Amino acid sequence: MSTMTPGDAFVHPALFYRGEEEYTRQTVAFLREGLAAGEPMAVAVPGPNLELIRAGLGTDGDGILFLDMTDVGRNPGRIIPRVLRGFADAHPGGRVRIIGEPIWAGRSAVEYPACAQHEALINVAFAGRAVTILCPYDEARLDPQVIADARITHPTLIDGDREETSHAYDWEAVVARYNEALPPSPEAAVVSFGSQDLPAVRRFAVAQAERLGVAGQRLQDMELAVAELTTNSVLHGGGNGTLAVWAEAGHLVCEVRDAGRLSDPLAGRRPPRPGQIGGRGLMLVHYVTDLVRVHTGDAGTTVRFYLSL
Repeated sequence: MSTMTPGDAFVHPALFYRGEEEYTRQTVAFLREGLAAGEPMAVAVPGPNLELIRAGLGTDGDGILFLDMTDVGRNPGRIIPRVLRGFADAHPGGRVRIIGEPIWAGRSAVEYPACAQHEALINVAFAGRAVTILCPYDEARLDPQVIADARITHPTLIDGDREETSHAYDWEAVVARYNEALPPSPEAAVVSFGSQDLPAVRRFAVAQAERLGVAGQRLQDMELAVAELTTNSVLHGGGNGTLAVWAEAGHLVCEVRDAGRLSDPLAGRRPPRPGQIGGRGLMLVHYVTDLVRVHTGDAGTTVRFYLSL
């Protein structure tokens, strides 16, 4: 495997693999290239694959940061700021090398659009940076649509011993395609709010969450996320909005709708600059919830978050 690119070019290949042997051989070869080049490296993949890579490297894995993606990347929206940028920004001198596997066979259909958008947005989040991020895809177990999307979100494709440029590459098309309308649930408890109603709407959300069985830290996380989103609606979304709360497939779901429009595709995924005041609201929501889905357009913006019950 050869993914070396001189200078500040960002390198973002998709690795299509079939079975544990191929997975281990390709990922370990990628990491040994990094070891030879003296590059700081991190591996964020699902737990069983993490163990394959550790075993394949042996003692050569010392000094590599290993993270279980099913934990740190449970919410795809926090992978860029917390995992990828978190590691790359901590090593500003020279090229950084990362393996990131955000899509695995256990991902749900509700999660997948956020995963596909995440893979697309990596390209703009790291444009012009000396970073290499290899993204493995299990061709034997993932849906064919996932594999097709990977060919669109990655400018370079690795399949077996063949490495080639993706002629389908168009990250913006995937971001737009999965900017899906989010129809409201008929089961939801709904309340409208304006600037004077922010304390009351938080109390409403807490009462609904407690009714649905949320308690402890999860309840605090929900209250924080609702506070951030409703405040954003008042400040940036036309001064008012609606909050809906319901339970769905083992999750508490909260949704805020307003008349604003998100123009920055990386909103909520940019770590704040040193000394920055404000601008952290949506990122905090990504950090404390299990999934965030967003739809934005001329008619307004909907932000929906999920917390496991």
